[in-house]
Amino acid sequence: MALSRLLLLCMVASEVWDAETKPIDFVCNRVARRALNVVAEMQSALKDCNGSMTLSTPVQLPCTELHVASWENKSHQEKRGDIGASLRLLVEGVQVVRALSQAGCGAVLLQRLEHNINNYLLILTHLQLSQGPVETPVLSCVPGSTQSLSTVLLNYNRLISGKLERFMITLEDRCTPQ
Repeated sequence: MALSRLLLLCMVASEVWDAETKPIDFVCNRVARRALNVVAEMQSALKDCNGSMTLSTPVQLPCTELHVASWENKSHQEKRGDIGASLRLLVEGVQVVRALSQAGCGAVLLQRLEHNINNYLLILTHLQLSQGPVETPVLSCVPGSTQSLSTVLLNYNRLISGKLERFMITLEDRCTPQ
C-alpha cells in the first residue's frame, strides 16, 4: 500500500503543470509535448499490474484515424473540436471505469490517465485561435469500445501523437524564433 501511495505521489509530481505556462508554450515546445505524452511509461507500468489489463466496463475509444487531405482542409476550430470531442469521450469513459474499480495498481493508472487527458483538454481549450465561426465539437468517427486498458492506451497514444501533434505543428508558425 505504501508503495502505491509513493508511486501515485511520484506520478502526480511529475505532471504538475507550471501555472504560468501558456498553451502557446506547449505549441512551440516539441520537447514539452513529448514529455506530456506519458503513454509509454503507463504501458510499462501496466505490465507490472497483475490482472489490471481488463476493465470492468467498456471504454469508448477516441477517433484516431487521420485522412491527411481532409484534415488539412479543416479549420483550426474544427481540428480542435475533433480532438477535444475525442479526448472528452475518452476521459468520460475512464472516469466511469475508475469509479467502478478497486484500489490498486490499475486504479492508479486510470487516475493518471484521467489527469493526463485533462491536461491535454486544458491546453486545447485555452489555446487562442484566430476568430472564426465557433464550431460545435463533433467526433469524426463512430467510436469503438474496449475493455482492454492496453488498447485504450494504444488508441490514446495514436490520438495525441497523430491528430494532436499534427495540429500543434500547423500552429507552430505562431511561435517566436528563439
